[in-house]
Parts: sequence; structure tokens; C-alpha cells
Amino acid sequence: MRQAGRYLPEYRAIRSKVSFLELCRTPELAAEVTLQPIDRLDVDAAILFSDILVVFDAMDVAVEFKPGPQLPSPVRTRADVEGLRWGEPVGELEYVMNAVRACKKALADRVPLIGFCGAPFTTCSYLIEGGGSRDFLEVKKLLFTEPALFRSLMANMSDLLARYLIGQIDAGVDAVQIFDSWAGALGPRDYIEHVLPHTRTLVERVQAHIPEGRDQPVPVILFARGNMNILGATAQVPADVVGVDWSIGMDQAIEIVGSDRVVQGNLDPGVLLGSPELIRDRVRDVLREAAGAKAHIFNLGHGISRVTNPDHAKAMVDAVHEGLG
Repeated sequence: MRQAGRYLPEYRAIRSKVSFLELCRTPELAAEVTLQPIDRLDVDAAILFSDILVVFDAMDVAVEFKPGPQLPSPVRTRADVEGLRWGEPVGELEYVMNAVRACKKALADRVPLIGFCGAPFTTCSYLIEGGGSRDFLEVKKLLFTEPALFRSLMANMSDLLARYLIGQIDAGVDAVQIFDSWAGALGPRDYIEHVLPHTRTLVERVQAHIPEGRDQPVPVILFARGNMNILGATAQVPADVVGVDWSIGMDQAIEIVGSDRVVQGNLDPGVLLGSPELIRDRVRDVLREAAGAKAHIFNLGHGISRVTNPDHAKAMVDAVHEGLG
């Protein structure tokens, strides 16, 4: 999950001077923000500071943050879809690649750097809805009335995102994570039929890429929010790590995905609003529940809240280190 954010005073100090998109598009600032949680929290990996929607810069699709993302011209008709430009993300998102390089230089191998993108469905959902949504009616309207058109849109998005992640890998990230934050908007049948093939294609293309200087691909983490409904389907994708949200116990999740898989997660971010004692107890619970997996990467089950006390985030990290020590 994103580590840097409004819960950190040092992040707010930078954001008071630049807009969110300016921050994402300025490699030096993005790198500075990426390192803030490393210095404050002592986490074991850095997550590149960016946003899943910057990929729209390679499509000439305008995005505004007010403060949440809004697209003035959503894509909802055949003419809209056929009029999209599928650009070259490595060149047109050079600021992301430069941010990766700046992060790697500043980290000096202290910890690995994780890059990321949105999954095809979540990225297309923003494109169609024009922002976030509670019911995703525009997405479902396109999916159910024009399934072939929806499939074409998803296939093109999967291709664009694969090229984008490969660019991040070639720039130096040590692993990548794919976020399908809105996957739970669909039931298992529609997720399997309309989403899963494109997510699988994205994951397999990235896994097939061996960057220069390495002898194997970088690990791919797949996180789909809405695990209670679709975790079994998500596990069909051969990602190296299966992300688990907080809607299901980690022990239950391992029963579904199999004890031979690496899992990531899954503390409820709301727990960080509680006391340090509660946080330590809940961390121990997650570690215990995950003991049956092949391996476990401790993480939150979704993004950290902007009202989180940074000291509580540090208490969580310390509790993980103590539990693993």
C-alpha cells in the first residue's frame, strides 16, 4: 500500500507547496516523499510515490484531483473507446522512470523499491466512471451492453499497463504491485469472465520480462480488494504474491489460495486509530494467522488513513519486527 501520505507532517509540508500531480510529476520530490516512511517508520521496503492514474498521461486523458480524482471527459461510448490514444508509457511517463532512478540512488540498497500500477479493471473503471463510484453503474452498463467493446478496452489497457510496469522494472524497481481496488464491485462470475483474463495477461507479460543485469524476473504482487467475493478467482492468476485485504482472516485466505502461495496483508488500517497496545495485539494475530503460508509479507489490508498518528504506524512496524525476531 502507499506508505507516504497526508498522515505524515513532512509530506504535508511538501504538499503545501505543490499540487498532488506536480508532486507525482517531479522526480526529485517524488523520491523525497518515497523515502519519508523509510526514515520515520523503519519499514522493510519502499513503495514508489506515484498514482495509478498517471498512466492516463500516455493516453491524453485529463485527470483532476479535487481532491479525489475526476476525469472531465469519461469514456462511455463506442466512439469514446475507439477514439482513445494508446501511447508509449516509458517515454511519456519519463518522470516516473526518473523518480524510480532517483529513489534507487537515494536508497543506496537500504531496502528494495516497489513499483506499481492499477489493474486493468480498476484503471478502466476510473476511465468509464469519471472518478470513484459506489455502484459502478457506468462500468456495468458498458460491460453488459457492449461486452466485445469492453473486452477490447480491457485488452488495450492491459497492454499499456504491461509496458508501463516493464518500464519501471527497467528503471530499477525490485518488485511491482498491481492494485485492483475496485475488483469487488463485480461478483465472482463476472470477475472471472470479464476481468481475470486481462489481469492474467498483464501478470504473465511482466513475469516474462527479465531486466538487464538480473537473471530472473522481479516478483509480481497482485492485490484485489473485495477478497471475500473473489479471492479464489484472484488466486488463479499466477502472481508471485497474493495480496489479501482485511475483509477476510488471513488463515481463511490461505485455505483458499493454498499454503504453497506467498501472501501479503492484511491488518485493517482502522486498527491504527486504536491504542499502541491494540495495534500490537492485532499485529500478532495477523502474524499467527499467516503462519501456514509459504511466506508472508506483513502489510495493511488497504491504504493507510490520512488521520493515522505516525507514532501508531511506527508501533505497527515495531510490533512486526518484534514478532518476527
